[in-house]
Parts: sequence; structure tokens; C-alpha cells
Amino acid sequence: MNLAKKVISEELVMFEIHFKEAVKSRISLLDRIMQYIVKRKGKQMRPMFVLLSAKLGGPVNESTYRAASLVELVHTATLVHDDVVDDSMERRGFFSVNALWKNKIAILVGDYLLSKGLLLSLTNKDHLVLEILTEAFKLMSEGELLQFEKSRKLNLNEEIYYDIIKGKTASLLASACAAGASTTFENPEDVQRLKSFGEKVGMAFQIKDDLFDYGTTDIGKPTGNDIKEKKLTLPLIYTLNNCTPELKRKLIYIVKNENTQKEKVDFVLQAVKDSGGIRYATEKMMSFRDEALTILYQFPDSDIRKALEELVRYTTDRTY
Repeated sequence: MNLAKKVISEELVMFEIHFKEAVKSRISLLDRIMQYIVKRKGKQMRPMFVLLSAKLGGPVNESTYRAASLVELVHTATLVHDDVVDDSMERRGFFSVNALWKNKIAILVGDYLLSKGLLLSLTNKDHLVLEILTEAFKLMSEGELLQFEKSRKLNLNEEIYYDIIKGKTASLLASACAAGASTTFENPEDVQRLKSFGEKVGMAFQIKDDLFDYGTTDIGKPTGNDIKEKKLTLPLIYTLNNCTPELKRKLIYIVKNENTQKEKVDFVLQAVKDSGGIRYATEKMMSFRDEALTILYQFPDSDIRKALEELVRYTTDRTY
């Protein structure tokens, strides 16, 4: 992501200032938690997509920084809530908010982050940006709930899987690009194109995350966590739809009833590899990536476009 960070180096510094200001609180406990969150932020890919999408249409402005802050506030809120739902004690190698301050406080912190984002947009009358992000937040919730519903019955097909990841992952990246674009582009069609671009990148991003669970020589050690949580992801869905009826029954039984037994989980992982599930999912991931690049290439060539292309390729080439 070197080129991306170089192209928007000044904007990223300004974004940091805006985001720190956006999460401030007069409650000492809350302010302390906010400082903890700010210091342990991840790669900031979503704000980078906001800033670069905006810069593709013109100079970054104050509304762009507010859009980037809103995206990061929504994203951080969902992570805090996810850690409570998943009973996760770690986030990016550090203790999660719920591990340090317990679930009740963590839920309130997530709610606080969302409310700060809403107020940031409403106070400054960024109604279009707020509309874009609110739609994404709705889709994220629907995607997660759809996954819960289908995980119980294990009747997931490929199209439903795409519906799930379009909501829970791709919608936020799509809204990040659209929100950024809406602050500089005058043509609504350009904003829509960048929204579609972001959605394709988000789909590729989630499939890459799902592939991490199976492990390959260039990804790392398999974990089988998705199987333990009864999550049917694309590599396993492909396997279930393309194996013998006997193997399908065995795999479903393991996922339903023996998903905590290491040797059984390892059997599923190996079956997915042997069936070509890893290869198939990788091909689909690359297809979504190429669709995103096709949309991106509709914009004039520039360092900004090259930086966005670099970010897209990073989503599929990353090793963590």
C-alpha cells in the first residue's frame, strides 16, 4: 500500500486529527476507552478508500474528512459489537474492549461510536453521506442475521453466500467509496460507479478472509475457525455441491455435531482442498477483483487511480 499512502500522505495526517476529535468525550472512562481504540486502529483501509475515491474527483475537502471519520466510526462500532457477539478476547493482537471493560460497557461504546457518527453528519448537514452509510449499516446487520439463520440449517448455496458477504462486508467498502466520491464528484453516475467498484473489492476481500481459514503455502496455517462456528463459506459450499452424496452427509454431520474435534475439522479442511474448493474460491475472488479493476479503468489514468488499483490488489494478495 506504499503508493496509496504516498498519494494521500497529507490527507491521512489530517484524517487522524479529524477522527481523534470525532471520538472525544467529556466522560473520563469513555475518553480513556476511545484513546485505547484510536491507538490500536488497523490498516485504515476504509478511510483510504474514502480519501482516494474523493481525490479521484477533485481536491479532498472538509466533508471528505467527515465522511472518512463516519466510515471509521461505523466500522469500529461494528468491530466492538462483533467482539461481544463472538465472545472474542482479542482484536488485532490486543485485548478487545469487552475483554478489558466487559460486555455491557463494550456495547455502550459501540452505541456511542455510532451516535457520534450520526451527529457528525447531521450537524454538518452531510445528508447524502449519512444516507449512504445508513444504508450500508442496515445491509451489514441483515447480512450477519442472514448468516446466523442459514448457519442453523446448513442449507447455504452460492447465491445466498454472496448475499451474505455483500451485506456484512462489501456494503461498507462500497459505501466508503461512494461517500468519498459524493464529496467531490458532481455526476451521480460517477458516485454510483465507485460504489459498484467498492462492492466488488469488498466481495473479493471477504472471500480472501474465508480462504485464510483453510490455509495454503502462501496464506499460512489453517485454523478451521469458520467450521467450528458452523459458518459455510465458499470453499466448503463448492465442496458440498460437487462431492459424492456420502461425503456430503459426512461433512454436514461433522460441521453440525463434531465441529470442535480437531481431527474431524482437519478432515473437512482436507476434503475441501481435495475437491478443488480452494481453487474455485480463489478464482471467484480474482473474478471480483478484475470486475472492480474494469470499473476503475473507466476513470482517467493517474497516480490516484494507480493507488486505488494497488489497494485492490492488496486485498487479494495480502497474507493476513
